[in-house]
Amino acid sequence: MIAFDYGVEAGLFSYKGPRSRPNSLGYKRFARAADAIRFAMENVSSDMLRSCSLEVGDTRYVGAEIRNLYENADYPLLRRANSAE
Repeated sequence: MIAFDYGVEAGLFSYKGPRSRPNSLGYKRFARAADAIRFAMENVSSDMLRSCSLEVGDTRYVGAEIRNLYENADYPLLRRANSAE
């Protein structure tokens, strides 16, 4: 895996289908990609995570790719023991 900069600004998106709940994610901006990744893994259901996209610069990471960034040894933040599976 190419080195990932967890300190850069990132956007987190989720597909809001026609039957989406009013409190569904939609779009959220984070000052650091590490915070966006932690939010996705610890606050978003696994079903919703599949439709999430993390945008860092010109690169997008979806679903399992976000999980891989969270589980990477270089991830700089503490992980919650029971993150969304």
